[in-house]
Amino acid sequence: MQKGNIGVTTENIFPIIKKFLYSDHEIFLRELVSNAVDATQKLNTLAAINEFKGELGDLTVHVSVDEKNGTITISDHGIGLTAEEIEKYINQIAFSGANDFLEKYKNDANAIIGHFGLGFYSAFMVADKVEIVTKSYKEDAKAVKWTCDGSPVYTLEETDKKERGSDIILYVSEDSKEFLEPSRLEGLLKKYCKFLPVPIAFGKKKEWKDGKMEETDEANIINDTNPLWTRKPSELSDEDYIKFYKELYPMSDEPLFWIHLNVDYPFHLTGILYFPKIKNNIDMNRNKIQLYCNQVYVTDSVEGIVPDFLTLLHGVIDSPDIPLNVSRSYLQSDSNVKKISTYITKKVSDRLASIFKNDRKQFEDKWNDLKIFINYGMLTQEDFYEKASKFALFTDTDNKHYTYDEYKTLIQDNQTDKDGFLVYLYTNHKDEQFSYIDAAVNKGYNVLLMDGPLDIALVSMLEQKFEKSRFVRVDSDVVDHLIVKEERKTASLDNLKQEALRVMFKSQLPKVDKVEFNVDVQSLGENSSPVMITQSEYMRRMKEMANIQAGMSFYGEMPDMYSLILNSDQPLIKKVLKGEETDCSAEVAPLQQSIDETQKSYDDLQKQHKDKKEEEIPTTEKDQLQDLNKKLDELKAKKDQVYADYAAKDKVVRQLIDLALLQNNMLKGEALNGFIKRSIELI
Repeated sequence: MQKGNIGVTTENIFPIIKKFLYSDHEIFLRELVSNAVDATQKLNTLAAINEFKGELGDLTVHVSVDEKNGTITISDHGIGLTAEEIEKYINQIAFSGANDFLEKYKNDANAIIGHFGLGFYSAFMVADKVEIVTKSYKEDAKAVKWTCDGSPVYTLEETDKKERGSDIILYVSEDSKEFLEPSRLEGLLKKYCKFLPVPIAFGKKKEWKDGKMEETDEANIINDTNPLWTRKPSELSDEDYIKFYKELYPMSDEPLFWIHLNVDYPFHLTGILYFPKIKNNIDMNRNKIQLYCNQVYVTDSVEGIVPDFLTLLHGVIDSPDIPLNVSRSYLQSDSNVKKISTYITKKVSDRLASIFKNDRKQFEDKWNDLKIFINYGMLTQEDFYEKASKFALFTDTDNKHYTYDEYKTLIQDNQTDKDGFLVYLYTNHKDEQFSYIDAAVNKGYNVLLMDGPLDIALVSMLEQKFEKSRFVRVDSDVVDHLIVKEERKTASLDNLKQEALRVMFKSQLPKVDKVEFNVDVQSLGENSSPVMITQSEYMRRMKEMANIQAGMSFYGEMPDMYSLILNSDQPLIKKVLKGEETDCSAEVAPLQQSIDETQKSYDDLQKQHKDKKEEEIPTTEKDQLQDLNKKLDELKAKKDQVYADYAAKDKVVRQLIDLALLQNNMLKGEALNGFIKRSIELI
């Protein structure tokens, strides 16, 4: 028996392995099974070049668990190890067994996975003691047994083993007993080893017999050695791709379409990326791409390998140029990863452009599912915007689709304002804003439907990308002012009558939580609505952006600002104003006279102070100004109260307000109940 110390630079190598070398203990199984597959493929390579002339036999890798004795065993029938090779590759941690092999057989060893070096030591993350019982494929090789208890001390001795290959036996530590549960081990094998290129057996297949599950004599092979992405696209049907997708994501809807990736230069990459039906919640769709390194599962957290918007895709990427034990900092700095990211972006945009060009109807039919993905890409990736802007679509309220260029041509004659800006009208809710859409369409305008979760951000970006263009929501102003083609007409009423209307209607507005109204009087023609509610495009957009963009929460806390527009030309508004004049003039006239006289006194006194400094104005005059200002406020308040008292009795005022609120889905609770009762009375 040989005893010795493992060749490491510090005696603390095992605590380092347990705590820091691998972020997740469960990957010990991936490393050890990968090593077993590696040893098996090395034997295949040697047989292919006639350096091994014996019988290959059954090359299945077997994983077994002995719960009673607390062991996990990984067995292969690969090349095995001699005592000298154990000394070199196991006892000298700094070496990697795959390096010498790759150098010697670099033209034939394309399928070799990982390395038989540090990966083996991941066993000590879960085991107190590890044994290797191994016999080399070489003629007259003696079987040897290596034992180590997690310290740098090991033993190496000859042993009995008839067949070539290696058994790795893990004596599982007390704090890792979970890995002795067969269901836990099988789950890990399916997660990490599901597509390894050598059969992996775990236990026996079970079948239902005589009312219970019983083991058969057939090995339970847990992996597909020839997964879809390793095969040629010409060999595959649509059904094959869809079946594979359902194996990866059993609970998902069918994908929209897919891309089969295959590149050899300047890096190696294969895979299949699927376009899923993306729901509105973007975060629910992230991290569904599985990353493999030569068919060994690495991670499904692919940020840094693909651009952010491509994390919405589903599927598989397999590249030997991305190491198994991958770190975030590595991904961000590695040139191969950056090339892969650029390549995938190009392939995705090329595939979308191809579908759009060759089958536009199919593209349009799937646009609602594709839209969030394409918009997200354009918002976050400049080079993707350049390509996608050729096939990204606008959809109008008649469900017709247009490219950006097509839509510009459609609207430029009728929707250019007096300053030469092209105005894109849009709605984010077809039903709630129906009357506004209808008014715009009747005027010959086209209205876009932009109801996706990213559309408000897209609108802001497109305003910067498109030359002399504005996006205006269809309910942000009265239809005549959405696209101003000439100077606006001033209201036909004098200031006092406008003030009377504003005060009457404002006094009857119900209290709506976190909502403020500004009342405005405009001359809109007698055939337009008497009362309309609009919302400032700027403020509404800022509030919507606050919901999706960090750093804008200030806008989110502000109340919603609406304008209540009174059409002074409309007969019902004229009727309200005439009733007010008849009913209120006796009270308002003397109050207005007092207001005018007080205002004149105030203005005259202000003129006297025009060129004086603050300290030169006598205190008595300052007090006089203050008194006049206070009197003005009191007189105006009395006048406003006269208007408010009249408006409270005039059911038409409140009815017009409620109709406008109802049209905007803002009439609720007690106010809605009052509207219904009043409607019945008026009928």
